[in-house]
Amino acid sequence: MNVEEAGSVFTDPTAYADEKRFHAATAVLRRESPVHRVETDGFVPFWAVTRYEDVMEISRDAELWHNAPRTAVNQDPAADAPPVRTLVQMDAPDHPVYRHISADWFKPAGVRRLSDRIAQLAKRYVDHMADLGGECDFVRDVAAHYPLYVILSLLGLPEEDFPRMLKLTQELFGAEDLDLTGGVTGDTAALEALLDFFQYFQAVIAERRANPGDDLGSVIANATVHGDSIGELEVVGYYVLIATAGHDTTSAAIAGGLHALLENPDQWQRLSADPSLVPTAVEEMIRWVSPVKHFMRTATADTVVRGVPIAAGESVLLSYPSANRDEETFADPQRFDVGRTPNKHVGFGFGAHYCLGTHLARLEGRALYAELLPRLREVELAGPAEYMRTLFVGGPKRLPIRYKLS
Repeated sequence: MNVEEAGSVFTDPTAYADEKRFHAATAVLRRESPVHRVETDGFVPFWAVTRYEDVMEISRDAELWHNAPRTAVNQDPAADAPPVRTLVQMDAPDHPVYRHISADWFKPAGVRRLSDRIAQLAKRYVDHMADLGGECDFVRDVAAHYPLYVILSLLGLPEEDFPRMLKLTQELFGAEDLDLTGGVTGDTAALEALLDFFQYFQAVIAERRANPGDDLGSVIANATVHGDSIGELEVVGYYVLIATAGHDTTSAAIAGGLHALLENPDQWQRLSADPSLVPTAVEEMIRWVSPVKHFMRTATADTVVRGVPIAAGESVLLSYPSANRDEETFADPQRFDVGRTPNKHVGFGFGAHYCLGTHLARLEGRALYAELLPRLREVELAGPAEYMRTLFVGGPKRLPIRYKLS
């Protein structure tokens, strides 16, 4: 394909559901046009940045490159601001202040306090696989629920509401996928999901302010910023971010990681023979799947990226899946390697907006595979794997497997 055809993948939801096509396209761009102008009907023009070092350079400079007003490729920066504002839409000075509200909960020490509970949940879902009799959809039956249970418990939400949160997350991040939205796609699906989130979380905020507990939801609802109570819209934005990105990206890495192991049986055998490789295997799963497909940044001043002039006000798309397959950074990047060291992937982003839940996501992935590996005697695909049609966040939506568990 030529560079224009390659650049079109960033505005085509079906491209992310076709890994071979997407990675073939980004390989062309890295080689021939690593900072590439994309002009597609229905999208405000942008520059696609596909090389690892360029993604890192832009991510490091939060003063030159702002998240607002455009965080995702399908947003129009001239349109009205989103109804709720999350950490993703914030820049300094607001971003560090609001990030600090929950930061201690996601630091290594805070996450370590959850180790026993997460190990229990990992066992619960592997036991659930055993109860299913040797065949399941690993996405629907395990990967979608295990990290969801962790993050929503952290917020203090009741378990009976978890299915609603899962449905709304799928509608928000899978707004371009008819299978996940009930036939409504695009901005309409995402807006409807956001409104439902807003209505749900309004009640949560009122309850947490009236009867605060020791959960993260109470901490956020009762936080103060510059001496004033945090605004309701900011609380909702915080809840939405944690309740969605806090589990959906981990689900994608866990499920996509198993798919990669099934497609690379030598790596499955290697990992099964040496469970001490679980931590590096989980890092490789995150690199391989890259659940967050991109973030946008907007230049606050005229600048140059890899010799290409970028004017103030123009936006760039940081392609994390492409950066994570960059031949200049990773040895044999198209090979799934459970022992890959070093592995400087940008699956969690980098810089000021480095993923808040990094340590939690790693712990969840390690706990599940540490529980699963010793018990899984045989495993194979029981049908074709299918990936989400998305423009922003995604991974497998179906992974039927057949297996024997001890």
